[in-house]
Amino acid sequence: MHSFRYREGKLYCEDVDLARVAEEFGTPLYIYSAGTIFDHYTRLDAALASLDRLICYAVKANSNRAILKLFAEAGAGFDIVSGGELFRAIKAGADPQKCTFAGVGKARDEIEYALERGVYSFNVESEAELEYIGRIAAAKKSCAPIALRINPDVDPRTHEYIATGSHENKFGIALSDAVTVYEHAAQMRSIDIVGVQMHIGSQITETKPFIDAVNKVAPLVRDLKSKYGITFFSIGGGLGIVYESSLESGAKEWWSDAGSAKHQLSIKEYVDAILPALCDLNIRVLLEPGRLLVGNAGVLLTRVRYIKRSGHKKFAIVDAGMNDLIRPALYRSYHEIVPVEEKIERKRKTEKIDIVGPVCESGDFFALDREMPELREGDLLAIMSAGAYGFVMASNYNSRPLPAEALVRRDKVALIRKRQSWEDLVRGETE
Repeated sequence: MHSFRYREGKLYCEDVDLARVAEEFGTPLYIYSAGTIFDHYTRLDAALASLDRLICYAVKANSNRAILKLFAEAGAGFDIVSGGELFRAIKAGADPQKCTFAGVGKARDEIEYALERGVYSFNVESEAELEYIGRIAAAKKSCAPIALRINPDVDPRTHEYIATGSHENKFGIALSDAVTVYEHAAQMRSIDIVGVQMHIGSQITETKPFIDAVNKVAPLVRDLKSKYGITFFSIGGGLGIVYESSLESGAKEWWSDAGSAKHQLSIKEYVDAILPALCDLNIRVLLEPGRLLVGNAGVLLTRVRYIKRSGHKKFAIVDAGMNDLIRPALYRSYHEIVPVEEKIERKRKTEKIDIVGPVCESGDFFALDREMPELREGDLLAIMSAGAYGFVMASNYNSRPLPAEALVRRDKVALIRKRQSWEDLVRGETE
């Protein structure tokens, strides 16, 4: 569970009144709960206690250095997909030897940087990439630790943009080709085979795809352990969270370890489902969760600028836009939106309204025909479950400055990213 709750009609993050934070730092503003992040990490780690394991946080979900520092202090590893993410993680105190480097298009400078820092493994996505890493490692008189990313061709039953485990996706090497590619890798003097990796997608809310994928790849893991002495099997991430609640006022809570389907897939259900097959392998297991750990640990605060009527439609135009949180526009994804201060007299009167941003695009919306309490200009809203794939996917579209970010620890709040200024928008440009 996360730490956003109402107290006497006001929304709090841990012990901090969010209305006060908005007054201090302005809006749009991302707020994260350190307690929630730590709770999610420790619960997942405890559920896996019977395994030799390493949880590698997926940096792409939320890459603020303050967030990465929390995971580094907790002993986590990191799943990175660019040289920039590795640089960020190291700056935040990460141990490079606990970092796995994924991604289908690694560049020379990124590979060289990762070799110099001594990453745990390169997750290799193609035979062409294997050759490229091998040549770079040989030129540096080095040896690159690698794990092939295996595509088990399992349907994760999620949004097509975040499905990665079928033959139609650009990711990974077909399971049927894996033995041949590993045999080729074994002949390369600058390559050290250390593991096997897979990842079938994100926001998965049932156990079957995970079970199917592990069972399909497990025979390969046994074979490679016997032939090459591999030391780990990375099963990726992908466990979904809940984005929608049907909770009553006063005791609102959003479950952090569930999917948006009616059935809430908990950490325990997930681990119980995959544990039998993993225990039999007697090998270190890596997990690469991102959304699960930070998704429900963050909200985006935004203030209503105008209320507009157009025919039968009513709009609340807020100061956050699709450039700040693109998920609704990109995926048509649902985010719970709640008033930061509940007004009892208005709560009794609900109405359907579109909650939209100021960006010059028809796709700039957070909710369409959403049943909401009566909204007025100046109202402060919280867009829930915005801790993952929120700020990291933000842009300066329409020359809008990036929002600020803040981190709450119990009754303390600290700014962890300053709001951009107009001067920041043109910094680095030349005429």
